[in-house]
Amino acid sequence: MAMQRAVAELGVLIYPGAQMAAVHGLTDLFGVANRIAAEHQSDQLPLLRISHWQASFDEAPVRVYDSHPGPDSALVAVLIPPSLAGFSEGQATTALTHWLREQHAAGATLGGVCVGSILMAESGLLDGRSATTHWTSAKSFALRYPQIRLSAEKPIVDDGDLITTAGLMAWSELGLRLVDRLLGPSIATGTARFLVVEHSDSASQCGSNFAPILNHGDPAILKVQHWLQGNGAVEVSLGAMALQAGLEERTLLRRFRAATGLKPTEYCQHLRVGKAREMLEFSNGTIDRIAWTVGYQDPSAFRAIFRKITGLTPSDYRSRFGVTPPTAARGDQGR
Repeated sequence: MAMQRAVAELGVLIYPGAQMAAVHGLTDLFGVANRIAAEHQSDQLPLLRISHWQASFDEAPVRVYDSHPGPDSALVAVLIPPSLAGFSEGQATTALTHWLREQHAAGATLGGVCVGSILMAESGLLDGRSATTHWTSAKSFALRYPQIRLSAEKPIVDDGDLITTAGLMAWSELGLRLVDRLLGPSIATGTARFLVVEHSDSASQCGSNFAPILNHGDPAILKVQHWLQGNGAVEVSLGAMALQAGLEERTLLRRFRAATGLKPTEYCQHLRVGKAREMLEFSNGTIDRIAWTVGYQDPSAFRAIFRKITGLTPSDYRSRFGVTPPTAARGDQGR
């Protein structure tokens, strides 16, 4: 008897003024990904269930559409589309932001497109984290949310459990990143090819950007993961992680690996390398400086771990995927 495929539910938020082209575009993108995945005839690939959640600014969202009706399941991700009309301060009420925090606390990845990142900022989840937003909102965003590290020059900031994008049309790249995480890079590439849209090839060529497993159902381990994402896994110890989880160290080690598939040290390495990849793509900082920033006092150890995870040296990675000229930075000669 054939095993039933797992289901991964992706919720698309529809709020007043949301760009419906993005809502329907994301729905179609995930539908295409499902069709391409079905061609592989693999029970290992989950079925993407797309649900729409209608929200007002005074009530919690309610489900209004489900591409594959079935038993309720936890959302793997919540995607917040852009708005052509912009977003006014104070539009996000307690009910809506509380719902977003609830989904995040249950293990959902949140993705905001353009001014959708403002809704995420209103929820407080981006406090102390990095984010981007549309250039027209950058100045007011920085003033209203000084606790958020705004990188408005970046088209996308993928911080694992929280993803923000800067462009109105960036919903396609956000969708493809989630396809990459859930179905693999080849399905994401095939989906982009079918839709004739651009998709960053850095993930598929060097291993996917780190996509932590968050919907495992262990709240203590999820609390540690959110804490690590927030501090970049810099200057952390097993004892500090155990304290965050409220567990003994041996219990943490066992449950962490069962939930995430990685040892805590391996998890931190992937998280740090993910941060370093972003810095190599979008900044001219020296390799040594980047190593120190992401938590490595020994640059040679950083280079070895980076190559182990991506298959490239930091310098080669920058040469291939960097958007700024590497010649402006010193210290890149060492590999």
